[in-house]
Amino acid sequence: MIIEQLKIYFEYPFVRYALIVGVLVALSASLLGVTLVLKRFSFIGDGLSHVAFGVMAIASVLKLTNSILLMLPVTIICAVLLLSLGSGTKIQGDAAIAMISVGTLATGYLIMNRFAKNSNLAGDVCTTLFGSTKILTLSQIEVYISIGFSILVIAVFLVFYNKVFAITFDEDFAVATGVNVKVYNLIISIVIALVIVLAMNLVGTLLISALVVFPVVSAMRLFKSFKAVTVCAVIFSIISTILGILISIIAGTPVGSTIVAMDVLGFFVFCLLGFFIRKA
Repeated sequence: MIIEQLKIYFEYPFVRYALIVGVLVALSASLLGVTLVLKRFSFIGDGLSHVAFGVMAIASVLKLTNSILLMLPVTIICAVLLLSLGSGTKIQGDAAIAMISVGTLATGYLIMNRFAKNSNLAGDVCTTLFGSTKILTLSQIEVYISIGFSILVIAVFLVFYNKVFAITFDEDFAVATGVNVKVYNLIISIVIALVIVLAMNLVGTLLISALVVFPVVSAMRLFKSFKAVTVCAVIFSIISTILGILISIIAGTPVGSTIVAMDVLGFFVFCLLGFFIRKA
């Protein structure tokens, strides 16, 4: 019965678009998630997603046909600033993330409330924050943009894998071995911004951190090496996203929340597996 129902749904282009973009975003987020979690910057995705929300509100007021043109450069600048904040600055990285996160979220909602043209403001905000239906209303152009950005993220990670590995675990050692840490941190910042902008369509601004954190911390329950954690996190994220999208379509639940629920469920499953493996 369910299989027959899914076959009917797969005949609609928007379902295929949602799965393609969902898998690519999940793959990209989990790749970057390993580096961010190990560098203790897990919540940078949360902060940057709120920046993107604020910029999107401004773009809607300016009536820009494509908000990505404004969201992407601003998000990249904020990502560079956040990753460059070290122990020598007056405002530490976690405090800066909190300030940017709350400040831009409040400013974005204020702008939308003040200049909203749509009478259903609450619905628009809810969709943006939690990704209720956005992933199911993607146009063909948006799908192509998502595919292009995702391929770029994956290519950057694979090409610079060794350098990313080095600066993830020990930046001082990487500098000593001749790695230009600033350049690679800049590359990581740009890639993070791309992932955040892409993930807004999938799970909304408030749930983006789940795509970054849950696959990685789940994989770390079973594996210890960087490569094994990365591969496991990617597989975990893709499966959770596919299940989340399919369940949301069948059950009529919000897409973003359903995907995150699958991530949470998977995390507990991995915790149990890790417990039994250690006891064996």
